[in-house]
Amino acid sequence: MKRYIILLFGAYLMALPTNAQEVKNHNLEVAKNLEIFNALYRHLDMMYVDTLDANKVVTAGIDAMLESLDPYTEYYPEERQKDLRQMLTGKYAGIGALIRYHQKLKRCVIEEPYEGMPSAEVGLKKGDIILQIDDTVMTDKNVSYVSSHLRGEAGTTFVLKIQRPSTGKKMTFKITRQNIKMPEITWYGMLDNGIGYISLNTFTGEPAKPMRLAFLDLKKQGAQKLILDLRGNGGGSLSECVDIMSMWVPKGQQIVETKGKLKRANSEYKTRLEPIDTVMPIVVLVNRETASASEITSGALQDLKRGIIIGTRTYGKGLVQIPNVDLPYNANLKLTTSRYYLPSGRGIDMKEGLKPDIEVKPDTLANITLYLDRLDSTEVMFDYVTEYIAKHPTIAAAKDFHLTDADYDDFKQRVIKGGFTYDQLSKKQMDELEKAMKFEGYMDDAKAEFEALKAKIDHHDVARDLDKNRQEIMQMIEQDIVSAYYYQGGELHNDKALKEAARILTTEGEYARILNGEKAE
Repeated sequence: MKRYIILLFGAYLMALPTNAQEVKNHNLEVAKNLEIFNALYRHLDMMYVDTLDANKVVTAGIDAMLESLDPYTEYYPEERQKDLRQMLTGKYAGIGALIRYHQKLKRCVIEEPYEGMPSAEVGLKKGDIILQIDDTVMTDKNVSYVSSHLRGEAGTTFVLKIQRPSTGKKMTFKITRQNIKMPEITWYGMLDNGIGYISLNTFTGEPAKPMRLAFLDLKKQGAQKLILDLRGNGGGSLSECVDIMSMWVPKGQQIVETKGKLKRANSEYKTRLEPIDTVMPIVVLVNRETASASEITSGALQDLKRGIIIGTRTYGKGLVQIPNVDLPYNANLKLTTSRYYLPSGRGIDMKEGLKPDIEVKPDTLANITLYLDRLDSTEVMFDYVTEYIAKHPTIAAAKDFHLTDADYDDFKQRVIKGGFTYDQLSKKQMDELEKAMKFEGYMDDAKAEFEALKAKIDHHDVARDLDKNRQEIMQMIEQDIVSAYYYQGGELHNDKALKEAARILTTEGEYARILNGEKAE
């Protein structure tokens, strides 16, 4: 035993110089490459045919270096500090509205005023054409330019001139900018059969408090089951995530662990508050845009058998960042320092993401439907919805609202008369096939058959395609309309994943089977 200990100690001593040498070699490589970089830039600055813009060239070099690491380590020079603050807080000062460029009008228009924000409070409507901001004409400007003029310091006032397309009337609004923070909870409320619903938009800021209030309110209204919607939630604060989890799991339960190169990057995050309800069935809705803290919440509920996940695989962001490493000259670095691990010990793979218990993929839309909804299309759908809203001060509840056959026929005629066209996938593939057949020498023998098939595909029958895909096009138009009246609450209309979640929660024994890993019926 004594001999074994001596040999072990000897091996340890032999390893020390090796480790020290590795560190020394690493430091030499760092110093060598920094010296090369400095020398290279000095020669470029002195001898290159054009005068270099130091900020532009060095920033490009920094960005390229960080690009070789991971997508989340980012450099923020002094002029981008506003971007960093907005990312960290989710706040900016403006009017609280989504704007878009209208291709046909060649103008920026209001896409969506946000509920409770200055844009909605002064009476701006979907489709309003932005003409002027104070003394600056906006009729030939892009979205970035218009958006930068709508934003400013909180409390500042400006005059906005618009034209309302439904009446042709030009209108002037005096608007005071305010700090705009997208609500952490986009909508919550009661669905049928005692099901409560909460859509959580972000973990940035302090979402744990409004989440707790919303959940308590749902319980007060009689909620016996919960659907937590994390689709499109890109994450945020780990501590907020853990505090939200504390509503449903016992105090002291580990939710996530982080591990990095430095000891201070290693942490265990445990619930620190008493739970509200540890038995209520929970279904979490996720998609490909569910990331970071959203994946931790979903995965921890899944690992702890406290809830099930429905949707598609998530984004796969298993990395943790320090958001503001100070650099010289008021610059900052958002730096990846560790990976996170769920209660079961698993991480989140960037290539695959978190696997749901029940997969529900979005419906595949027809090509014509996608083109009708595209921002750079003829915008016939946007214009139709804008005019519909102008003619109908109110509509039925979101779940009860439907267009009539006459409404759709009106829309169909607008599309046809407007000369709407779109690229057919089959035609593109036929063109590629024709090239291949000519190249390989098959065209001469198959020319008659090929031309007959091509003639059928080339006949672009928009009216036929509008009839064939009537149901899904109507659903898309209805969704746009109810969202304009009921804001985010209207987005539950025709929700495939939500309907599946409700089915599982109301089918006896189904939730328990899935929770325990049994195959769903």
